[in-house]
Amino acid sequence: MKLGVFTPLFNNLNFDEMIEVVAKKGLEAVEIGTGGSPGDAHLDIDKLLASSDARKEYLHKLDDKGLVISALSAHHNPISAKKEVAQAGDELLRKTIKLASLMNVPVVNGFSGVSAASPTDTENNWPVLPWPTNYSDSYNYQWENKLIPYWKDINTEAEAAGVKIGIELHGGFLAHTPYTMLKLRDGAGKAIGCNLDPSHLWWQGIDPVAAIKILGKENAIHHFHAKDTYLDQDNINMHGLTDMQPYSDVATRSWTFRSVGCGHDVKVWSDIVSALRIYGYDYVLSIEHEDPIMSIDEGLNRAITNLRSVMIKDMPADMWWA
Repeated sequence: MKLGVFTPLFNNLNFDEMIEVVAKKGLEAVEIGTGGSPGDAHLDIDKLLASSDARKEYLHKLDDKGLVISALSAHHNPISAKKEVAQAGDELLRKTIKLASLMNVPVVNGFSGVSAASPTDTENNWPVLPWPTNYSDSYNYQWENKLIPYWKDINTEAEAAGVKIGIELHGGFLAHTPYTMLKLRDGAGKAIGCNLDPSHLWWQGIDPVAAIKILGKENAIHHFHAKDTYLDQDNINMHGLTDMQPYSDVATRSWTFRSVGCGHDVKVWSDIVSALRIYGYDYVLSIEHEDPIMSIDEGLNRAITNLRSVMIKDMPADMWWA
């Protein structure tokens, strides 16, 4: 395994400054946004698509710092009810797949997206209950008419490009659990897998180790985000897990994103890393720092220290005892 970082936390730095900081921290990989939610502070997608020399120079700078790109990330909503949003998300994703292929980056990350609930709706709808039955009608429309057809087309494009897609299982989007991930993969194709982020599983009541077993058995884990979540039971008793308070209201929120080891202890993270190895994921642990009570440097350093203590880097030894 390699330890890396998702670079939006350094969007105040340019590319050269960012890789200098990352290399000094002894990290081995970067996950770089191409636009959408992560922004594009560290990559000009049109420039790199247009010039092989620009791509060579970009990769040479990374190599000179001992870094590789674990994934290009185009987190957007390509099936949005807003046509301009959907178009922008679709264009970004297809460009990113093409660039990943040209730069030998194996994974493109993003969200599954969420659409309108019917052909006439103008806003997105995220149904999470089967009753009243109009929610089920909306859910079936979205999956059958929007989500599966779109990602089936993307699967064809990704397979042709030799690129895997990592869908982040994020609340608010149609693929957000192991079941919905496998449902999407079954309908769209095997190039579609997940960018597994435990932080989004914990607040849904899902055990990440169990999720790794479910998804790993299907070879459906294409990338991994290392981010933690703190669950506040007193606040859960008040607000439930579908808490609409702003992320900044840490004192009263039911759950809050934390740096690795600050929501769940290192033993839990050791179990997660071990499960990843057992079920076939031996790639990058990409730190995503979104801890609202820590500075960028302190939160990232805490995650690096805790993950290094549980990472499995070498291949296993022969079982001399068996």
